[in-house]
Amino acid sequence: MMSLFPQDIISTAEAIIRDFTAAGLMVSTAESCTGGLIAGALTEISGSSAVVDRGFVTYTNSAKIEMLGVQAETLLRFGAVSEETARQMVHGALFRSRAEIAVAVTGIAGPGGGSAEKPVGLVHLAAKSRAGTLIHRKMLYGDIGRSEVRLATIRTALEMVRTLYAT
Repeated sequence: MMSLFPQDIISTAEAIIRDFTAAGLMVSTAESCTGGLIAGALTEISGSSAVVDRGFVTYTNSAKIEMLGVQAETLLRFGAVSEETARQMVHGALFRSRAEIAVAVTGIAGPGGGSAEKPVGLVHLAAKSRAGTLIHRKMLYGDIGRSEVRLATIRTALEMVRTLYAT
């Protein structure tokens, strides 16, 4: 079957759908720089409706505040691309859904928008379970191209979901 995503991403998404279906678990996503592609990778798999509760595409700061409850103070103090924002995004996605596990990403895919402090290819990811376990990763993919940053982010996000499932 032809897919929009590379085979490694499909294989990881298939494993998540299989494991979560067997366990009766759901997942939600909160995405900025990936624009819904993590949810897209998961829903590429047949049977994903039993697992994917919802995805929040919060590309703007206003959307992060309104849809996920990210604090305006956090965005002003740390910026949209920060650990603090990713943590608040994942918390909002988890508690505004029926999911047991959520994942959130915010970053700078490029080619523009970077700075010395926050370069192109910087992505903050957070995954959280209802049990309270939270994982954060700061990834510096580099200026490898917009599509490659987004694909690398999807890979990392899906692996984080798998890691939380295993704990």
